[in-house]
Amino acid sequence: MPELIPSPTRIPVPGGKVIDEHVGAVNTPAAGLQSSVSVARMVAPAGWSEPFQTPEFDEITLVLAGTVLVDHDGGTIEVGAGQSVLTRGGERIRYSCGPEGAEYVAVCLPAFSPDTVHRDEESAGDAQ
Repeated sequence: MPELIPSPTRIPVPGGKVIDEHVGAVNTPAAGLQSSVSVARMVAPAGWSEPFQTPEFDEITLVLAGTVLVDHDGGTIEVGAGQSVLTRGGERIRYSCGPEGAEYVAVCLPAFSPDTVHRDEESAGDAQ
């Protein structure tokens, strides 16, 4: 039977970024999906960035507005509104956004977890 998810849960993070989780460990733990997938809407302010990470999960990022930048060992991918990027678990990456900020949807398989994102300690002082 279909299940309505009436609203997301806002996950507080530093740096002015807003995370609204629709599906995942925080918002839908009783749905039985909490470890298999997470879906969240993100809004990041101009110039936002987070530390490099080497997550254990794949992530699909669909940009709705603005620009998301994905730094990786081979360079930087610029993802504009209407575009998507797929990063694979085990890749060292860093997300940031352009001067206009960004609104995007992140889908993580398996689900995002603070224990499986593996953020770099030396860059942890960056705005998140």
